[in-house]
Amino acid sequence: MKKTVLIFLTDQYADWEVSYVAAELQAPHSEYQVKTVTLDGKPVSSIGGFKVLPNYSLAETKTIDFHMLILPGGNTWRQPETVPVKELVAHCVANNIPVAAICDATVFLGRYGFLEGQKHTSNTLEYLKEGAPIYTGEEDYIDAQSVRDGNLITANGTAPLEFAQAILKLLAVREDEKIDRWYRFFKEGSIVSSR
Repeated sequence: MKKTVLIFLTDQYADWEVSYVAAELQAPHSEYQVKTVTLDGKPVSSIGGFKVLPNYSLAETKTIDFHMLILPGGNTWRQPETVPVKELVAHCVANNIPVAAICDATVFLGRYGFLEGQKHTSNTLEYLKEGAPIYTGEEDYIDAQSVRDGNLITANGTAPLEFAQAILKLLAVREDEKIDRWYRFFKEGSIVSSR
């Protein structure tokens, strides 16, 4: 039986930020499967217009076994309706379940203290501080495309490949060398696929 990775989708989520990692997690060689979650279990639409019928509602995640939570960015993370997601993140942190956030989802983590004491990144430090007024983790901020610190992965919104690479390595979906080759193929094109 495949292990489950949850991707939490808000309305107006950034579809391109999780497309690479979702495809690799669903690949035949992977021991993982992707399941999607929305607040109420109802369909949501991405910024790109993709409508998704989720597998679970937020409430249903309390009854399932999963091995990672992925939070793509989007236009809704600063809205009050996303506040309940902090309980799911807190559950993950308390149970050593990896959490990966990209773009504005990093701001969501910053708003609720989940970045404190962890190396992390976001779109920029200023962007993070503006969106998360209680954030005080400047000393742990790294200006990089993607940062992993233990079970936390954060990424800049322009880094879906680096985000995917970090997730695939954390979950050991393939050997690191194969993941790096996959990354170079999508980053640089087929010209480097034989390296």
